[in-house]
Amino acid sequence: MTTLKGKCDICFSDKDYENAIKYYSEAVDLNPSNAIYYSNRSLAYLRTECYGYALADATKALEIDKNYIKGYYRRATSNMALGKFKAALKDYETVVRVRPNDKDAKMKYQECNKIVKQKAFERAIASDEIKKSVVDSLDIENMTIEDDYVGPKLEDGTITLTFMKEMMDWFKDQKKLHRKCAYQILVQVKDVLSKLPSLVEITLKETEKITICGDTHGQYYDLLNIFKLNGLPSETNPYLFNGDFVDRGSFSLEVILTLFGFKLLYPENFHLLRGNHETDNMNQMYGFEGEVKAKYTAQMFQLFSEVFQWLPLAQCMNNKVLVMHGGLFSEDGVTLDDLRKIERNRQPPDSGRLIFQMQHESKSGVSCQFGPDVTERFLEQNKLDFIVRSHEVKAEGYEVTHSGKCITVFSAPNYCDQMGNKGAYIHLRGSDLKPEFHQFTAVPHPNVKPMAYANTLMQLGMM
Repeated sequence: MTTLKGKCDICFSDKDYENAIKYYSEAVDLNPSNAIYYSNRSLAYLRTECYGYALADATKALEIDKNYIKGYYRRATSNMALGKFKAALKDYETVVRVRPNDKDAKMKYQECNKIVKQKAFERAIASDEIKKSVVDSLDIENMTIEDDYVGPKLEDGTITLTFMKEMMDWFKDQKKLHRKCAYQILVQVKDVLSKLPSLVEITLKETEKITICGDTHGQYYDLLNIFKLNGLPSETNPYLFNGDFVDRGSFSLEVILTLFGFKLLYPENFHLLRGNHETDNMNQMYGFEGEVKAKYTAQMFQLFSEVFQWLPLAQCMNNKVLVMHGGLFSEDGVTLDDLRKIERNRQPPDSGRLIFQMQHESKSGVSCQFGPDVTERFLEQNKLDFIVRSHEVKAEGYEVTHSGKCITVFSAPNYCDQMGNKGAYIHLRGSDLKPEFHQFTAVPHPNVKPMAYANTLMQLGMM
């Protein structure tokens, strides 16, 4: 047991959390009544953003020892990450009651309490009337572009390749796009996305290929590197980005405006799917809301929120490959027709609906775990060959499981400047639909730390 603990300590020191989980799992098997092992494995799961598992382990630690205070910290942190603020507040209250002089605990309690009250206030003032769109209150035509602004502008309100190249260079130099241009992009892309189905279906011809990218999480300079390695999007170089464009990385605005720009330039050849971080709760906690408010306004964040709700949820290629952000479903028998019928223009519920389960997978959320048997049944029923998902950091940038029938791709290398992982993207060709994996490493970026705009609770180290 001492040897296992030593291995775990080394893994934490090296930020090798996957092996830390492995060794703590062995320790749990040897001594399943030790609360510390569950609690420490919970921390490792938190580090890898497997919040559902972290929550389960913290709960188990408290079942074993209800006086184990770190268990309450871990469970509160897990619930915060999952947007379950009331549950988190209850555990922070317990810690503060037991440790009244713990400044860190008191601050976390106060911050969490503030969020709970804010959510209650938002619910209280919400009306049954149809919510007016931010677009209705904008007067973009009369927004003035000042004479001293020398950055990119839309000519006659239209996106061009020249504009896109200028904007990417402008962003690369950490300069801000004029708010009029940003609003023009958002209003236009909302119109384009709202006309798409929840399940987008495309056909790749024999000679065509598409590039599938996973999470980018505000890592703008790594996004530029993808385009450098793989070529800019075009009618002959189509892309699919599989959700989680924003949050954590501190250049999320630059990422999402670039992606939205290419969606407008090549609407039939550039595809975007919604991830769990294209939601209000995640944006509030992990930085995107704070970043938009810091660089522009709260009104612009509200428009982003509206646009995100119109992002499609899944994409099927050649009736054989299904791409979606999170994973499969808690119930058997889900069909592609069920996905087509989803009314997606909403914030996902906590559980129980397909929209939520498509954005989460058990380790990172609270929906069911799906194993190879679930995958096999789903594929067979829907006459598919395999699924492609994202949502989880992978050391090599991708992972192939379930006998090749479940593929994970993650495109944010050295995630949050600390995970040391590679990024990857996938080529799929119409001729055979066999995935080709391409790996890449992180590139330097300006000295702005990840999570710079995140909620205070998320910026703090986890106990």
